[in-house]
Amino acid sequence: MSVRLLTVMGSGETAPTMVKVHRAVAERFEQRPVRGLMLDTPFGFQTNASEIASRAQAYFRDSVGAELEIAGLRSAADLEGPRGDAIVAKLAAAPFVFAGPGSPTYALRQWRGTLVPSVLAEKLTLGGAVTFASAAALTLGVVSVPVYEIYKVGEDPRWVDGLDLLAPLGLPAVVIPHYDNAEGGTHDTRFCYLGEERLAAMERELPNGTFVLGVDEHTALSLDFDAGTASVAGHGVVTVRAGGRAHTLGSGVSVPLTQLAEMAADLVAGAAGGGRRPTGAAAFAGTAEAGPGGDGQRAGAGASPLLQAVRAHEEAFRQARDAGDAGAMVHAILELEAEMWAWRADTLQSDDMDRGRAALRAMVAELGEIARAGTRDPTEVVGPYVEMALALRDEARRARRFADADQVRDRLVALGVEVRDSPEGSTWELVRDGTAHGSA
Repeated sequence: MSVRLLTVMGSGETAPTMVKVHRAVAERFEQRPVRGLMLDTPFGFQTNASEIASRAQAYFRDSVGAELEIAGLRSAADLEGPRGDAIVAKLAAAPFVFAGPGSPTYALRQWRGTLVPSVLAEKLTLGGAVTFASAAALTLGVVSVPVYEIYKVGEDPRWVDGLDLLAPLGLPAVVIPHYDNAEGGTHDTRFCYLGEERLAAMERELPNGTFVLGVDEHTALSLDFDAGTASVAGHGVVTVRAGGRAHTLGSGVSVPLTQLAEMAADLVAGAAGGGRRPTGAAAFAGTAEAGPGGDGQRAGAGASPLLQAVRAHEEAFRQARDAGDAGAMVHAILELEAEMWAWRADTLQSDDMDRGRAALRAMVAELGEIARAGTRDPTEVVGPYVEMALALRDEARRARRFADADQVRDRLVALGVEVRDSPEGSTWELVRDGTAHGSA
């Protein structure tokens, strides 16, 4: 069953209010328990980053029934070398990816120029689930809000470039979580601490054809790109805002995915004073290509054949690894290398070749780790266990429990361990193919 699901949470990503939403995502996968990956970048600069990660793991394990691995991607430096290849491989392989609190601008700085944005886009195009909440949700759109810089530092209201994961899927939007925030009390902190005055000014500076997608606190918007639906859950509403006007979708509502952009176009048309949509708003409507499950973009649309091949070879490698088939693992590596060689002359304008190289390096490194364990002297592996058994045998002999001592020796011999007794004590050798190897 194909899963291409983006869940946007306004807040409460590790609160009881969002447990049902997280469980609904986990239930889309057959694996039990579902094993996901947490991108710890948004809060990677914080001194309590490890504590935040541990709490998230406990929440997913105890409340959701899912195992969450921490990516270990706190800064762009973590993506350098073999360690970075392994992180990209884990990100690509994870059925679902979760990210939440922290700073959106910090996360964007670390991810920009890396493979992270393209792998996230890959999941929404070729298969996978992405759940971004709070600060991470702010990174999803065409542009993002530098929240701390504006609200805490006092910088002029402005947009910064976002990941732009939604526009290629038919939603040229800027995502604003904490949309109904009321922490300010006597002053307006709605719209993720911007307030109406600043949001209205910034809205006029949005790229042409871009609308605001606001998600209230303790509320989730689930975008199912296979079913072609947009569904709201939680305590609040989701707001489509354009041209200074807004339309809301309440909890429990599900609409066709294309309707979000159509709402924005209608709002712009209404603001212009007529029923006809302005030319600039035409980009809002109908940009998602119909797919087998509904109105969303069809699975695989926009993904290059090279990227699809990379994913296929990665999956073949993982299956071979889980089956303990070293030959098949090598075959998957060679097939990927051959695929990339065939594409060497193509003038790619994407990260697909870099994505393939990272996958290839990660597969070779993992095979090397397996080979290192497999080429160890077996006497090093079994030695501690044999020594423990011989110690128990010596204890039985000292207690004159000779039957027990003989039984230990017989068991060791049956397992291929030759035991020799002498006045100085017992020695042993591991017998393979009728020949003794190694000694202790």
